[in-house]
Amino acid sequence: MRIIAGIAKGTPLTVPRGANIRPTSDRVRAAIFSSLGSRVVGADVLDLFAGSGALGLEAASRGARSVMFIERAPAALRAIEENVCRFRKNRGAVCEFTLLRGDVLVKLAGLARHGRAFSLMFADPPYGEPAAPLLGKVKQADLLTDSGTFVFESAKREPLTIEPPWNVAHEAVYGDTRVRFLTLA
Repeated sequence: MRIIAGIAKGTPLTVPRGANIRPTSDRVRAAIFSSLGSRVVGADVLDLFAGSGALGLEAASRGARSVMFIERAPAALRAIEENVCRFRKNRGAVCEFTLLRGDVLVKLAGLARHGRAFSLMFADPPYGEPAAPLLGKVKQADLLTDSGTFVFESAKREPLTIEPPWNVAHEAVYGDTRVRFLTLA
């Protein structure tokens, strides 16, 4: 895996190994960022279930202002640290990076108490994990800006009900992966 575009194009990424870790492929990342276009530039990004950090680092390479990763798996945490170090070493400190260790839902509650909001969010939870608690927590905590986009990945065949106040602005399938671009009404 590598960063596919922007100032860090071609930078290799360490990928953690593990049963529940499934990195977003280069092809899917390319499609996601093509759909996002200029919304990435200057964005404050939250990468949930970050894995290797590939989505957040791709956003940084394409001009995001800040990226916060949330992850709990030790192998993934090490990979994110390595990848951020490699990004900084090769491309300079053009983006502010923060790594939060722990359970996503618990960390989201903490962010809400500090009044953080993000214009771009990514979630690639382990397949089979229910989406409703995550979507509910993000809305309840007011973590997505009014014009923000929440990019949610799931298995192609995994049922996922999106209920108001969430809207599906765009949806696409790439192989076994379904990507939904969500906004708030």
